[in-house]
Amino acid sequence: MLSTLIILGSLHISISNRLRGYEKNYNFAGKKEKDMAQVQIETSWKARLQAEFEKSYFEQLTTAVRQEYAQGTCYPPGRQIFNAFNLCPFDKVKVVIIGQDPYHEPGQAHGLSFSVQDGVQFPPSLQNIFKEIQNDLGTPIPTSGNLTRWAEQGVLLLNATLTVRAHQANSHSMLGWQKFTDAAIQALATQREHLVYMLWGGYARSKAYMIDKQRNLVLESVHPSPLSANRGGWFGQHQFSRCNTYLQQNGITPIQW
Repeated sequence: MLSTLIILGSLHISISNRLRGYEKNYNFAGKKEKDMAQVQIETSWKARLQAEFEKSYFEQLTTAVRQEYAQGTCYPPGRQIFNAFNLCPFDKVKVVIIGQDPYHEPGQAHGLSFSVQDGVQFPPSLQNIFKEIQNDLGTPIPTSGNLTRWAEQGVLLLNATLTVRAHQANSHSMLGWQKFTDAAIQALATQREHLVYMLWGGYARSKAYMIDKQRNLVLESVHPSPLSANRGGWFGQHQFSRCNTYLQQNGITPIQW
């Protein structure tokens, strides 16, 4: 079995390829991302998603994303596209939080749903997430909206679409990312149990059909955005304490939210 190297900008994903006996390059980001560091999809995820890299839709996806990054500013930076996987290995996942697509303003997105980089003002949805955690657990609102600390504890912060054009929400929603991220959710649903799935808003809740509720805890609510949260159904749901109670009941270390 030979190894194929897929280059995403200067982002490299090493995948094994049973079908081709040569090295093939896909450049997602083109010349604008020359300075990006080389990173790989975490090995346990690579093993579970191997088949996806060999499908025709993924080749089409790499071409489309490469063109988007070459033609204009896109987020997150290429080296961070797969941060959700890299920071939270498959066997370490405890909680899954599904977002729709990355933040689309400068300095925000870094590959984790709902998270922003250090020093960036909290978007409204993240503000409401922290408010509910404070109300639920008594945890003070943090000074940073960088949720890497959650990911490293086992929270998979997965956007259904992993890239976006600057200033244009959902601009990459038709490129094919959902097939790839659905495959990741399905891998968890079939190979893991006693996970907590937090499905916020109609889009995330549409993924519930993939999850066995007898083997996992599914917490559904409205989206934390002010438009939805202020109408009711977000605050007072105690999702974060319910999550931790379930984890503890199954002998799993809770999340320090």
